[in-house]
Amino acid sequence: MPRAGLTADRLVAAAADLADEAGFENVTLSALARRFGVKDASLYAHVRGLRDLRTRVALLAGGELVERIAAAVAGRSGKDALAAFAGAYREYALTRPGRYAATQIRIDPELAAGSAVLRRTTEVTHGMLRAYGLREPDLTDAVRLLRSTFHGYCALEAAGGFQAPRDVRVSWDKAIDALHIALVNWPREPGDGRA
Repeated sequence: MPRAGLTADRLVAAAADLADEAGFENVTLSALARRFGVKDASLYAHVRGLRDLRTRVALLAGGELVERIAAAVAGRSGKDALAAFAGAYREYALTRPGRYAATQIRIDPELAAGSAVLRRTTEVTHGMLRAYGLREPDLTDAVRLLRSTFHGYCALEAAGGFQAPRDVRVSWDKAIDALHIALVNWPREPGDGRA
């Protein structure tokens, strides 16, 4: 019988908070059960196990991230949209480190196919890139470039990996300028007609 007041949503929110406090890798059913003062077995009335819990945290965090990005890019296009997108991404990664780490896990392909959060992420990202005139397969390549650049920069920054005296924010802005130039001058697939 489920414990009164304990719901899947409350568990996932608490797991997301725990991820930010202690690191996503430290989110366990035992740690979560301790937070609620219950036995581990009590959680199985609400989640199927650790993988299910972590997937739910990933989808919660992904939803938070995409909505912040969507709000930032609203009404913008081109370089302004790219900078707003990147800024919202970086701010979330740095202020919500555990949740952000959750967004990097691999989601089961069947679950991903039906996920409203992942659909929304694709819509917002492709919408931002629409001003650059990219079509598939170039669109996928551009998304991969942006994600790897943003993630790599944020991971290095969070780990204190930038030791040079130059302001990290100035370097970030230069990276966005460079990405904008790359997107404007994207090497088109042969036969695109716009090369």
